[in-house]
Amino acid sequence: MSIFRNVVFIAAISGLLAGVVLAALQTYATDPLIFKAETYENAGGGHEHAAAAPAAGTEATTPAAGTEAAAPAAAPAEEEAEAWAPADGAERFAYSALANIVSGIAFALILVAVSEFAGGIANWRQGVFWGFAGFAVFTLAPGLGLPPELPAMPAADLVSRQIWWSSTVVATAVGLALIAFRQSLPLAILGVALIVAPHIVGAPQPESHDSPIPADLHHSFVVAVTITNLVFWIVLGAAVGMVRNRFMGATPALQGRLA
Repeated sequence: MSIFRNVVFIAAISGLLAGVVLAALQTYATDPLIFKAETYENAGGGHEHAAAAPAAGTEATTPAAGTEAAAPAAAPAEEEAEAWAPADGAERFAYSALANIVSGIAFALILVAVSEFAGGIANWRQGVFWGFAGFAVFTLAPGLGLPPELPAMPAADLVSRQIWWSSTVVATAVGLALIAFRQSLPLAILGVALIVAPHIVGAPQPESHDSPIPADLHHSFVVAVTITNLVFWIVLGAAVGMVRNRFMGATPALQGRLA
């Protein structure tokens, strides 16, 4: 069982480091853009966005005709549900950093487990390549259909987006694996087809793309998110390679242990 304890330990250390790096990058790259978008949302854009939300949900939440009194009653409940939020500054950074660290450890567990079955990451150089693969699977491919959104931007139904995002991640991961680890032209073609298929189907789109957010602000946000996530995955992969090499050394990978 030591191999599994090592996997968890490597993921924890690497995810912690990469999560802290991502939190720091977000503070200077993406958070200012989010704050700027929130000014548009508070100026009136957020009301349009909130009004569009019930249309994506079930009809049971829509007040029936002639029940105007239900709307004021529902408003306090919505305000109460959204009453708390971390204060700007240190508190907001702390919660953001905690979320990034948890996500980093989760992604590190996936990266370490998959790489161990593939032979293990021997050093930080191999880790960088694995990091690029993780970036392609979890950020680049889904982002082509569902780019990062700012507050007050319209969005399609959440469940539909989650299904498309998950399907794209799985298809891209399997496709890359077929291309990288199977020396077969038919399987490589199948891998390419799997990578392309979700984008042929297309991601769910909102009924209207009208938004108070300026196009250049959204463009800057997409670029910032993409770059910060690229750095995150490179750091995560390199950290996994260094930590594994330091604490596991020549220990056989899971592939060899389970053979």
